[in-house]
Amino acid sequence: MSDTFDRAAPEIFTPSGLNRLVRDLLEDALPVGVWIEGELSNVSRPASGHIYFTLKDASAQVRCAMFRMAASRLRFRPTDGMHVLMRAKVGLYEARGEFQLVADHMEPAGEGALQREFEQLKARLGAEGLFDQDHKRPLPALPRRIGVITSPSGAAVRDVLSVLGRRLGLAEVEVLPVPVQGREAPPAIAAMLQRASASGRYDVLLVTRGGGSLEDLWAFNDEQVARAIYASAVPVVSAVGHEVDFTIADFVADLRAATPSAAAELLVPDGADLARQLERLRQRMATLVTRRLQSSAQRADHLHARLNAQRPQARLARDAQRLEALRRRLHTAATQSNALRRARLDRLQARLAAQHPRLRLTPIRLRIGELRQRMARSMERRIERDRLRVQQQGRTLHAVSPLATLERGYAIVFDQRDGIVRRAADVAVGERVRVMLGEGELRLKRDD
Repeated sequence: MSDTFDRAAPEIFTPSGLNRLVRDLLEDALPVGVWIEGELSNVSRPASGHIYFTLKDASAQVRCAMFRMAASRLRFRPTDGMHVLMRAKVGLYEARGEFQLVADHMEPAGEGALQREFEQLKARLGAEGLFDQDHKRPLPALPRRIGVITSPSGAAVRDVLSVLGRRLGLAEVEVLPVPVQGREAPPAIAAMLQRASASGRYDVLLVTRGGGSLEDLWAFNDEQVARAIYASAVPVVSAVGHEVDFTIADFVADLRAATPSAAAELLVPDGADLARQLERLRQRMATLVTRRLQSSAQRADHLHARLNAQRPQARLARDAQRLEALRRRLHTAATQSNALRRARLDRLQARLAAQHPRLRLTPIRLRIGELRQRMARSMERRIERDRLRVQQQGRTLHAVSPLATLERGYAIVFDQRDGIVRRAADVAVGERVRVMLGEGELRLKRDD
């Protein structure tokens, strides 16, 4: 065997290079996430929002990390000792050469997971005030219509109807059918609560089902159902499971009953107890009426005695005399007032007759006739003056008229364009002219 070191034979790695190679080998061998179940320990949540923890079982453990984006999607808070089911990618933390899992999903595992989810939801809704006593309303003493939200084929609805019918058959009961177990149960129960509340038909609502495991009752631990109960406009009674069972619906409801039968007893009073209570009330009312009648009779006797002591007949007689005196005074005053009004009316009628229009018509007619004659004479004089003035102006106008000049032997010569000829040179040889005389016209032609 040679002691000579062959530098070319093996590949020499650094720690980081070796860790990187191992990481690549692991990621290539398991390229997708694996599902793994175990118990949490050493859970750490630094300010970065990442979660670091160890997942272990009875004989082994592995370091794990869940980064902030995946951690923000968790519906619960991981704590030490919690049993979880996780999906993770296998890898190696190169800086330390440690094998680790990087989780992208985590959920509680088994019955313990349901219980922890129940406790976490209970704590969160309690912090929001959904369980506050100030919000809880009293049940109606005598409900007229009860809505029972449950499975129509379960034992719970039979127990409820039997007890209600036995105690007091006055209330109308309507069964509002919903599934009470399985994935479709929570949205169906919440929707029925909303419809029943909005309908205004019911005085109280009962949400109920028979007993079962925590998983069987899980529909009544749903946040959607809890908020529908809290938002109901009418009181809600919750009776889910047996006396030892508690659900989120029990804490939110206005009243929690241990069993469906107990809920029915709380909803309506017992008929016999109610009859006995009515009888006691009847006796008390009879006693009170008797006492009231006796007191009224004593008061009437007292008032009668006071009335006799004050002798009302004498007061009535005095008042009657005073009324008669007032009546006579009123009659006298009315008579005098009527006489004064009639005298004034007569004076006004006389003044009106003196001012009657017929009395003024004759002088007006005479005046109109006189004015008409004066106007006619004035018009005649005006017309004569105007006629004489027109004649005088006509004579003056005729004296200066060209026609009067023509009558004295003058003539007016017009050329062919009807222009007045003032000089002989204005008329060419052979041109025709028109001569206007005092009487008639001549048509002439210049020869030379």
